[in-house]
Amino acid sequence: MSILVLNTLRRQCLSQFRARLFQQPHIHSRSFGGTTVFFAKKANRKDEFYHLEAVHSPDHFGTLSPQADVPETPDQGDLKEEDFLQNLPSQGQKLSVRQYADIIKDHLKNNRIREALDVVEVRMKQDRVKPVNYHFNLLIGGCARVGYSKKAFQLYNKMKQHGLKVTGGTYTSLFNACAISPFLGDGLKRANHLREIMLEKGYEPNETNYNAMIKAYGRCGDLKTAFQLADEMVARNLNIGTDTFNFLLQACISDREYGFRHALLVWHRMHRLKINPDRYSFNLLLRCVRDCQLGELETMEQTIEQIISQSIAQPQQQLVTAETKESAESVLVTRAPSDDESTPALQITTVNSELSERFNHEGVPDLLSPKPHLGSLVKLGEVRKAEDRLLLLGGSSNVLAEMKRCNAEPDIRTMTELLDVIPPTYAAEKQLLATIKQLKLGCDIDFFNILIKKRSMRFDYEGAREVLYMIEAANLEPDIVTYGVLALGCQTQEEARSLLKMMAQADVRMNIQILGAMLRQGCARHNFRYVTEVLQIVRRERLKPNEPFLRHLEEFGKVCEKRDRDYDAKPRQKGRDEFKMEYNRYRMQLDAWQEHMGLQGLALDQALGIVREHPWEQFKQPQPDGFEAVKNPKLRHKRKKLHSIRKVDVDAIADDDDGLRKTIDDEAKEVRLVH
Repeated sequence: MSILVLNTLRRQCLSQFRARLFQQPHIHSRSFGGTTVFFAKKANRKDEFYHLEAVHSPDHFGTLSPQADVPETPDQGDLKEEDFLQNLPSQGQKLSVRQYADIIKDHLKNNRIREALDVVEVRMKQDRVKPVNYHFNLLIGGCARVGYSKKAFQLYNKMKQHGLKVTGGTYTSLFNACAISPFLGDGLKRANHLREIMLEKGYEPNETNYNAMIKAYGRCGDLKTAFQLADEMVARNLNIGTDTFNFLLQACISDREYGFRHALLVWHRMHRLKINPDRYSFNLLLRCVRDCQLGELETMEQTIEQIISQSIAQPQQQLVTAETKESAESVLVTRAPSDDESTPALQITTVNSELSERFNHEGVPDLLSPKPHLGSLVKLGEVRKAEDRLLLLGGSSNVLAEMKRCNAEPDIRTMTELLDVIPPTYAAEKQLLATIKQLKLGCDIDFFNILIKKRSMRFDYEGAREVLYMIEAANLEPDIVTYGVLALGCQTQEEARSLLKMMAQADVRMNIQILGAMLRQGCARHNFRYVTEVLQIVRRERLKPNEPFLRHLEEFGKVCEKRDRDYDAKPRQKGRDEFKMEYNRYRMQLDAWQEHMGLQGLALDQALGIVREHPWEQFKQPQPDGFEAVKNPKLRHKRKKLHSIRKVDVDAIADDDDGLRKTIDDEAKEVRLVH
């Protein structure tokens, strides 16, 4: 019985197996035996091989491979996506909008631009927090203050991509970024593009926006657009205050050839509008006196005549731009009423009488006050230097008197600007120091640095070293700029070594600017040993030469080559052998130095391309440790230390006219430098 059941089950299993084989696509109905099964397996192998061949066949489109190999290195995008989905931030990790903003502000106060940008670009992205326009405005303003215009506009584009509202403060910061950008052409291009965007969106700028636009166009050199924007403010009945005129004065400073003429027009326009200049206005005017020229003499004479005539006649209603070239007669005719024929004649007669009195006025010229006059000025062609242009304003005493009339109290910055434009004499410097003492102003180290530089530039190196006593008497300490301007007076190797020794005692590390000033002195005196020692210091201290340093070497090389050719033309000239020996030694050491610096065989332009640093590169890297603001966070908000110079004995400063100069021997000179 069991055998019968077993056979029955065997037949059922066999029938089911044959039915499954019949359903295979590669089985033919002619056979159901064991040979058929073998044929199916063989067909499957052939099909697999056929598909794999078709993948690499140029005549077939191919199919997917039956089995793909798993890559050994996982895809980075997949890893980031997996990390983003699995590592969700906790609620305690997320901060509020205000807290993120405080972190950004703290970084910006310490000039950590890269860290401030990482708050939005890295941390908030990791915390899954969407930034608001307040965060973007903070970052755009921080980039604008350091001239990082490219990043400021990138943040502006991201702000629009996030769908955030662009406010008036955003436009103001962007125009400030254009104004402070180190690339004037790029800044002007971005300012034009941003102004077009504002016009397309129908945005009407406010007073702050206009001031920022005037600042941007003025500093980038487009004075015409800057003055047109001021005219726009007048047409729209917006308030034009002292700040607007200060930005126009900044625009005048950017024109080194005609800036002084433009500044006079702006200044007297302030007088006609009854706007009192502030301290910053006077500082800008003094900067314009220092940096800008008169331009064409004929145009300057017409401008002075126009200023004097307009100060007598009625004030104009339209803002005078820098392009105004109207003569005095045309101004008077346009101001005369047409309904009465006798009044214009009487007015012109009165005005001409006062005009002649102004031109025939005796004494120092005064083009600064509301009632200007030329004094006893004979010819404008003799006005070439900064002290000559200051005399056109009445001198330093008249500038201080005008500040008192306008209720603008001078500060030490004003005195520093005056120091740059007064005559380069001991008498003028003594008078300015006496004025500072009389006004009881606090004096900073910057003032003394300018005084050292002024004396060094007129080759009064002994007087420049005497300023160190004044710094000590004012309870101040020399900074790195002080040593830089002192290096201008290091005529010999011994003086340079003494200065470097004093820096080492003060724990001040030298920089390439100080060594460049020493190199300049060595090249000017054709001292090969001095120049060689400076090159050795640069190599030993592992300093990177800058552009002025390489230019000094290039000019010195040209002078030496010319002198070498002159000696070859005159073999018996005195000093030839000594020069040849020193010059050959210098060339060998210069070649070794250039090879060490990687500048061997390069032209000047190629070498400058290597050493020149991009001004925005510093903002792409995190700030290294060791900065004073990081080590002393409690002192970062303190103002610059100011001290009085009452202890300075002004009467002890000798005048050039009296010829009283202190005679100091070499031993005292050495003690002074080291001390």
